[in-house]
Amino acid sequence: MTGTIYLGADMRPLEQGWTLMMTEAGRYREPANLPQTAFNISALVPGTVAAALTEAGLFDPAHPSPLHDKDVWYRRSLAGETPGPAVLRFEGLATIAEIFVNGALAHICESMFEPVDLALDLSGQDELAICFRALQPHLDRKGPRARWRPQMIDQQGLRLARTTLLGHMPGWCPEIHPVGPYRPISLIRPSPDIVSGLRINADLDEFGTGHLTVELQADSDAEMAILCCGRTARFKKASNGRFIANLELPAIAAWWPRTHGDPNLHDVTLAIDGRIHPLGLVGFRRIEVDRDEDGKGFGLKVNGVPVFCRGTVWTNADLLRLPGSAEAYAPWLAKAAEANMNMIRIGGTMTYESADFFRLCDRLGIMVWQDLMFANFDYPVSDEEFTRQAATEVETLLAGLQGHPSLSVIAGGSEVFQQGAMLGLPERIWKGAFFTETLAQTVRDHRPDVAYVPNSPYGGSMPFVPNEGVTHYYGVGAYQRPLEDARRANVRFAAECLAFAHVPQQRTLDTQLAVPAVHDPRWKARVPRDRGASWDFEDVRDHYLAELYAIDPARLRRENPSAYVDHARATTAEVVTETFAEWRRSGSSCRGALTWTFQDLEAGPGWGVIDSTGEPKSVWYALKRAFRPIQVLLTDEGTNGLDIHLVNETATSQNMTLEIACLRDGAQPVVSASRPLSLDARSAHRVPATDMFGAFFDTTYAYRFGPPSHDVTVARLVDTDKAVIAEAFHFPQGRKTSKHASKVDHAFHQVDGTWWLELTASQFAQSVHIDFEHFLAEDDWFHLAPGRAKRIRLSPRENVQPGQKPHGTLSHLGTSTIQTLS
Repeated sequence: MTGTIYLGADMRPLEQGWTLMMTEAGRYREPANLPQTAFNISALVPGTVAAALTEAGLFDPAHPSPLHDKDVWYRRSLAGETPGPAVLRFEGLATIAEIFVNGALAHICESMFEPVDLALDLSGQDELAICFRALQPHLDRKGPRARWRPQMIDQQGLRLARTTLLGHMPGWCPEIHPVGPYRPISLIRPSPDIVSGLRINADLDEFGTGHLTVELQADSDAEMAILCCGRTARFKKASNGRFIANLELPAIAAWWPRTHGDPNLHDVTLAIDGRIHPLGLVGFRRIEVDRDEDGKGFGLKVNGVPVFCRGTVWTNADLLRLPGSAEAYAPWLAKAAEANMNMIRIGGTMTYESADFFRLCDRLGIMVWQDLMFANFDYPVSDEEFTRQAATEVETLLAGLQGHPSLSVIAGGSEVFQQGAMLGLPERIWKGAFFTETLAQTVRDHRPDVAYVPNSPYGGSMPFVPNEGVTHYYGVGAYQRPLEDARRANVRFAAECLAFAHVPQQRTLDTQLAVPAVHDPRWKARVPRDRGASWDFEDVRDHYLAELYAIDPARLRRENPSAYVDHARATTAEVVTETFAEWRRSGSSCRGALTWTFQDLEAGPGWGVIDSTGEPKSVWYALKRAFRPIQVLLTDEGTNGLDIHLVNETATSQNMTLEIACLRDGAQPVVSASRPLSLDARSAHRVPATDMFGAFFDTTYAYRFGPPSHDVTVARLVDTDKAVIAEAFHFPQGRKTSKHASKVDHAFHQVDGTWWLELTASQFAQSVHIDFEHFLAEDDWFHLAPGRAKRIRLSPRENVQPGQKPHGTLSHLGTSTIQTLS
């Protein structure tokens, strides 16, 4: 464990100059025995063995070979370094690693999540070697008898090893084994200013005053002070020997999730005898858990304001390399922000991300739900050494995340309680003090400002029931319940939900998986599935395709494969739209929901809402619309009619006009109305459609007095500049009846160097898809109603020539005709 901070030190990452060799497990015990000529593969650090071998043409990520059954040696010369005191810092070694300095064993690392500092005196002719021992012998060892065995994981011995489950979940992700120095290795020349045990707590009280508390340990008697926002507080030595400083900051600009305000950050610096050392940016905010009036709910209040949490579950920026840099994270997190997501969950089956991840989320206003890396297994928590190592792991993680306002929720693990409970084991077996007390106390000690959940899911008569606490909700989804189940289940907070085999855009399939959809073995290999199940998540998607469009998916696939994949893309977009409308409506019990998952780990119809190349899928665009802070929603209340729900999560009131129209044949308004209104800040409203019309109209076609009068209803929020802020649609006869062969007119406009596409339709066009080779549209897979033009901003893709004009295509579900846009 390392908690030492070398302030003002010369820290240089050792990225280049590494070579590696692979051997049989246990063949060589120390560097002196190694054949020196065998180090012929160059490697970058940070990086993985799989990435280095791929670069050398010796590993195929599409058909990965096992790596856990071999030893891998890394070597780098330190010759030429200035002699004298230094520290070698290893931020992450996967997984059983022996570190040798000048041929002598200096440290054995037994956890992928254990950073290591090695103090040494350099001679100027030193050599560093790391042996990543084969993990397989460790996985084969017998440990305490497990009371349950998760079927989704291929190696049961992983419960005894502190490493990621990525690469070990067949049907979930490629079997690329994580081996190597996946986090930076640095050479540090310490300066006189050294502190440890840093704790930063930036709190916000109900009056808007920020309270900054900084604690640390230091051996020197130097005069120390903390500086923030032009104010200074001196450190005082407490009775426990630690130094503490408190700073009060009235009327501080608070940190907010991006959907509810600005994510304001403030510099904090440490002065030691006048020497200034930056400690980074902090955000002042207050996290509270909202249990609802019945005490059974789960939600977050940020700075006293209830926040509907929405986003996805993170997988990894690159499964091959396991990167932890801002450059690797930024493109992904920018897409999360663009989609109006305000929360990302790092699940317990993944791996810890670096502080750069949290720095970006701080700036973007994205809250982070962090699972600790304990998932599904019956861990040997009665073993004192395991428990000690686990607590140290969590302490180390949180020591590196001090002051980050984005960290909002920590869960003790993922689906540990659920696994035991679903097997019928009594609560005393699967719910223990390790999660409810040991880890909880560690979190309270190191990040008292975040919410703690013993496990995800958690709460209720069973830990996985959706109507209490935190759930993993798959009623709509894997369990193929009707869309109405999203309300019937009384979901309180879904830490994961809505997993489907989302089909990527055609441009990705053409370059990455150019095979016939569904039954080609190469396609089917990319479809996620639960190990041992007789169905996969493509079957789940096809169930809802049939429900939404009254089409036999198998027949459509045979007769018109192109129409099938377009309907598949539209299906998952429509399901998430309907489900989040239900959960965000006025009166909903739901306080948040995170889809499973954010990005694919390989090209194909995976769970990700963004594909492995970074291209958004249809469902990403649907979520972007569903997550709007200013929103209009429609819910079918049967014989109670159609309800319009209006949401304004922003900090200011919004003057809007609400429009609604019921269209016959997707074109002729049968009844329509509009109303100017002011949406108060942080407000939600319900307006029955009949209140808009001033008289009864069967908008839901529930009473069925004669033939249906309309096939689609559209509601809009329009601002004072006549711009459409949000739209919602309802299909009283189902989506099949609302397919019209609409001709869509288009025009391009260039404003201040930015291209805009303007679309108009005389008849309703369902699930419109636009594609440009050199531009990316800000919206896609949307419904286009007549009566108002839709303007879409086009952003240039990489390597676009200056002055290049957009050229693309447009299609929708109402016709097989593909229009040219030029």
